Amino acid sequence: MAISVFDLFKIGIGPSSSHTVGPMRAAALFVQGLRERGQLPQVRRVEVQLYGSLSATGIGHGSDNAVIMGLMGEWPDAIDPSCIGPRIAQLRERRTLLLDGHVPIAFEWSQDMRLIDENLPFHPNAMTLIADSAQGELHRDTYYSVGGGFVVDAAQAASGVLDMDRTALPYDFGSAAQLLDLCREHHLSVAALMMANERIWRSEDEIRCGLMKLWHAMQDCVEQGLKHEGILPGGLNVRRRAARLHRSLQELGKPNVIGSTLSAMEWVNLFALAVNEENAAGGRMVTAPTNGAAGIIPAVLHYFMKFSDEVSEAHVVDYLLSAAAIGILCKKNASISGAEVGCQGEVGSACAMAAAGLAQILGATPEQLCNAAEIGLEHNLGLTCDPVGGLVQVPCIERNAIAAVKAINAAQMALRGDGQHFISLDRVIRTMRDTGADMHDKYKETSRGGLAVSAVEC
Repeated sequence: MAISVFDLFKIGIGPSSSHTVGPMRAAALFVQGLRERGQLPQVRRVEVQLYGSLSATGIGHGSDNAVIMGLMGEWPDAIDPSCIGPRIAQLRERRTLLLDGHVPIAFEWSQDMRLIDENLPFHPNAMTLIADSAQGELHRDTYYSVGGGFVVDAAQAASGVLDMDRTALPYDFGSAAQLLDLCREHHLSVAALMMANERIWRSEDEIRCGLMKLWHAMQDCVEQGLKHEGILPGGLNVRRRAARLHRSLQELGKPNVIGSTLSAMEWVNLFALAVNEENAAGGRMVTAPTNGAAGIIPAVLHYFMKFSDEVSEAHVVDYLLSAAAIGILCKKNASISGAEVGCQGEVGSACAMAAAGLAQILGATPEQLCNAAEIGLEHNLGLTCDPVGGLVQVPCIERNAIAAVKAINAAQMALRGDGQHFISLDRVIRTMRDTGADMHDKYKETSRGGLAVSAVEC
């Protein structure tokens, strides 16, 4: 299975990669299939069935609205987030859905949008779309949103081939041990190895331009998060904090040595809060590697770019490539889906990725880089996914800030060593997988346990 850096980092919209980005992509793929088979003109009705975690927390994550926008032919990397609310309101009022943006069909929300409290066998994030003609069922397909915006259909799930990209990479690796062996054998850094693999798909100029586009999107997300104030949508009445914190940091006088360290940490908190508040509001952001954990990787990169004396585009490129190498290992050998393994798969993976990226641009050896990733992930093991009210707000927003600081600490600790560590990165990733398998479903993005229940009891 070949995974690109551009598979792990995708421009999308909030609040969730698995519950918003994935369902929108699945619905858009469903419509694309109808169009390619020439079936669009025959469609008279579409039924949406959301299962498992998509049913349990889908409304809070905007899964229902995302599916509708996908059925209208929209894609998460291109849609204007500000258009979603008015178009959904218009559909509900007129009870008409413009399939693929131009084929009007009747749509009764209460009948055609079904939330089914049942898990399908392959993955807890499941949805079935059914298109009917005047004569009866025309086509149906089931899709699984497996984390990070990745989507597989029923045929892929049944075949066991979850990624149709079978590209042969020059330096293919399925474990951290293999990654380190390749780096040693070919005298490559992790970033250089990843760049060589990426050149299979596109030119180096295209890779660098694409990564800088992602970085600019991350910067824009932070800027938007610093501008907006008020209450986040969803009913929890969570107040945005980033804009106010930004003003207070700008007003600080020249700090002393201790204050400088604390001030730097507050800037890291600020960057993460800004991203995740913007994500919670349904804004545009970069899935890194998920939406729920989208603030960690940008926050750490912003930290480096702000507090380092000399910065360049090369730092951005190497940071994202190295972070992606660790994300690939987490996805291949465990999961980046909160609905599958809990928040350790989202925030834990992102923390490890950010630690690795920072270690790379601070001059780490491949061994030190893997040590940084191991430290970052190890200390997120067992982290549950228990969003209050099914919204990516509490504890998700603060959790990103804490993990971003943890990633920086992990990189610094690893750089003080020689890369040797008692427990390998591969073992920690396997432990995350096994812990996720043992974790009760109520702690895996269903809002039926943990803080989600405690908040109600309070």
